[in-house]
Amino acid sequence: MDAVIHQLRAWDGLTICVREWDGGSTRAPVLCLPGLVRTGADFAVLAPAIAAGRRIIAIDYPGRGDSGRSRAVNRYAPEACARDVMDACAALHIHHAAAIGTSFGGLLIMGLAAARPGLIRAAILNDVGPDIGTEGAAFVRDFVGHDPALENLDACGAYLRAILPPMSLESDAAWRLMAELTYQPGSDGRFHPVWDTKIAKLLSRTPPDLWPLFGALAAVPLLLVRGSVSNILLSETVARMRKERPDMTVVTLPEIGHAPVLTEPPALAAIQVFLDRHA
Repeated sequence: MDAVIHQLRAWDGLTICVREWDGGSTRAPVLCLPGLVRTGADFAVLAPAIAAGRRIIAIDYPGRGDSGRSRAVNRYAPEACARDVMDACAALHIHHAAAIGTSFGGLLIMGLAAARPGLIRAAILNDVGPDIGTEGAAFVRDFVGHDPALENLDACGAYLRAILPPMSLESDAAWRLMAELTYQPGSDGRFHPVWDTKIAKLLSRTPPDLWPLFGALAAVPLLLVRGSVSNILLSETVARMRKERPDMTVVTLPEIGHAPVLTEPPALAAIQVFLDRHA
């Protein structure tokens, strides 16, 4: 199943790239929100597996992928991204949806639940919670701000293998695809990040207390997917989340760090069951 690409115009004129896999309209749509500097293309393998009867919508935030870029770094802040997601939903006539959010995308789900009650009818958080591990946050800040300017995709794949936390990618082809989703050729012939590296400047700010936003999901069915060796979503954060939401389903993937790709068999099975039950 191929995605249809929508090029929407944001409130300030920036282009927002949205992918849509149209599996029908007998079930609630699924809104897919990628990580901080990831893109909607990350969901290209997952989408066909969950699209029966559903529209699957995945967004490139401004400054990432095929969406427009801004000179102002604040244009990439979470509040602006949340507004872009809500505007995209309005443009595509999505008034309520299940949502899948990886890392930053999961935090956006919490913000959307607070800002627009009723939009998020069920939520799947991928390796993220209201507290962020300091070691993981430091790695993300360095990774986002660095442009390795590598010579080819093979070098990109080798670089990612060397620096990323443990992942479920087992083949050379899987790592090459990850490289293609992470770097793109520039005018100099080198491969550069698919995001604006000045996004890293946002990560030096003191994060707000996100637990009230997690509370906005109190009435929303909730599935949490976690890598067992994640340094972003720590076990003590999961314990507090369980205490506040004893009905939350948790799937832990052994020997995987930040973040699962969500097509790991236990994760995919849990997502399919959750969506069939709640969306």
